[in-house]
Amino acid sequence: MKNSKFVIDKLAKIFEQGLISSKDLANELMSILKSKRDEIVFRMKLTSKDEFEVLSKRVENLEKKISELNKKKTKTKKVKKS
Repeated sequence: MKNSKFVIDKLAKIFEQGLISSKDLANELMSILKSKRDEIVFRMKLTSKDEFEVLSKRVENLEKKISELNKKKTKTKKVKKS
């Protein structure tokens, strides 16, 4: 219940600030979820702070590469065979 209230409060705050476009809303929601994920992983003490930051940076780089590959994939057109 506490986590759902946190998300609802964050969404209400976003609407109050006037973020109207869906892209802004999606970006803000993703940043909230990522910060919450990072907080949970850090609380579990699976890694040290330095190691956590290195791993976070690696994951961020991999996410960028995946999005770039997806963009390239959608840009290439398939040729139909006759």
